[in-house]
Amino acid sequence: MELYQIIKKTLSTEKSTLARDAANQYNFEVHTKANRIEVGRAVEKIFKVKVLAVRVMNVRGKKKKSGKVMGQRSAWKKAIVTLAPGSRIETGDGV
Repeated sequence: MELYQIIKKTLSTEKSTLARDAANQYNFEVHTKANRIEVGRAVEKIFKVKVLAVRVMNVRGKKKKSGKVMGQRSAWKKAIVTLAPGSRIETGDGV
């Protein structure tokens, strides 16, 4: 898999912002077939940082109702990447 196919986007939520400030952890939405080794290598090469740990989890799609019809959002995979002290990824959150 190509590097830019593994990392889909960064997740910017209140919880991820607190984790980034407190523990130098960044959250990403990743390809559903990517494993933690591939995610760690992709983050190191794309952002040129040192990765200490990677945690990966599958997020189930929520059931949603639109009128009388029940539907479901797509399932996706989330990765929490812990960076070495002194490493930092520039995101557009502070704009």
